[in-house]
Amino acid sequence: MSTEKVMGLLGFARRSQKTASGDATVEAFLKKGKVHLLILADDASPGISKKLQFWCEDLGVPVQRFGSKTALGLALGQSARSAVAILDEGFAQAIRKALSDDS
Repeated sequence: MSTEKVMGLLGFARRSQKTASGDATVEAFLKKGKVHLLILADDASPGISKKLQFWCEDLGVPVQRFGSKTALGLALGQSARSAVAILDEGFAQAIRKALSDDS
């Protein structure tokens, strides 16, 4: 995985208004069925992680772990974020591919 590539894709998706971040906002977009990929920070709290992963399993949304809350926030140009929802299928596929390149 190229960390820089994932961070760049997250930033580009944010500037394209194809992301939602923050626990409540992500949950709202999950309920609307608009999330194509959920990225959870490695250091996200267990309660938030469990709740959002449950939602994603129920709705068939893939979940990826990546970076710290601070790193996710930095990629988005915001404060620390524990969860980022990708709202565009193209960005979701590109990010999943970039994350799997390291595996």
